[in-house]
Amino acid sequence: MAATPDLPTGSRPPIFAVDGEGGPLYRGRPVGALAGTPFSQLWGILVDDGELPRAEPYHLPVRTGDTRADVLSALAQLTPAWSYRPLSEIDRSLALDNLARASAMTLSFVAQSARGYDVPAVPQRQVDLMDTSTERFLVRWRGEADPAAVRALDTFWLAVAENGLTPSTQTARLAAEVGADAASCLAAGVAVGGGPFLGGAVARGLAVVEEVERTGDARRVVEAYADAHGGALPGFTDALPTDLRAGLLRDACVEVGARHLEAGEAIAVAAHEVLLERGRPTEESAANTMFWGAILLDHLGVPAPLMCALYLCGRTAGWAAHVLEVHASLR
Repeated sequence: MAATPDLPTGSRPPIFAVDGEGGPLYRGRPVGALAGTPFSQLWGILVDDGELPRAEPYHLPVRTGDTRADVLSALAQLTPAWSYRPLSEIDRSLALDNLARASAMTLSFVAQSARGYDVPAVPQRQVDLMDTSTERFLVRWRGEADPAAVRALDTFWLAVAENGLTPSTQTARLAAEVGADAASCLAAGVAVGGGPFLGGAVARGLAVVEEVERTGDARRVVEAYADAHGGALPGFTDALPTDLRAGLLRDACVEVGARHLEAGEAIAVAAHEVLLERGRPTEESAANTMFWGAILLDHLGVPAPLMCALYLCGRTAGWAAHVLEVHASLR
């Protein structure tokens, strides 16, 4: 893993760091110790020790057939709808409130878009019966919140919530540095985080998994894919984290009995051998969070085109933390 970025911290631990053994820390807390934390609480741990609020009743304003585009458009429209002001003109309390409301709406917009235009919306009173943001997300999307799906999704969002100065985080921070409002800062993160080598990478490894299941020869498939893509292998050589978070997701796949688990294990072994033989560094020859995340989300019934949007939901925690940190330097 790359060296920990030197981020301003104020009186709190840095948003993201690594310990002496390379383990990721969120606000000084080992990520492994946060396993099982509901996303609404995780958001608060990273941002301000509070909790992600309930999304407000607000219909998705535009449906394009592309969930990422729907969310990007909807976030931009929050600015005039809620009279959000530039970060440079508001105090910390209001900046935090704006970020929390916009983050909660990001999850709501994804769920509404994923449910589709031809299916009746879940009544708000049914959503409000749920205790956590993850449960409310699943009910708004599917009409129910299976406990196993809630645990698995919380684990995925824990794994992707924060990773230092990634391109999407840098973009959200830059938007904050020029004084953009909170919703626009999150929209900036969505615009970059949804790229094919970031959030879009979640689903890219599924094609390899499915080909291995079809042929039964993981090494041959891995070699053929790497040959055809200049040595690149999605879920391994992407510029994405390979650390204990990948192990948390792999364990979650085992817990739910993910349907692609056997193929995933075979690919992990074969890819490690092939990539090392081809001179890849060790950290680029191990299955990363996106690889195991895709297998987990697929088992939960998440269509491949939707996986990126679920990744973006988890990233709201890290983006909001960074935007609030930048806000402190504006006043």
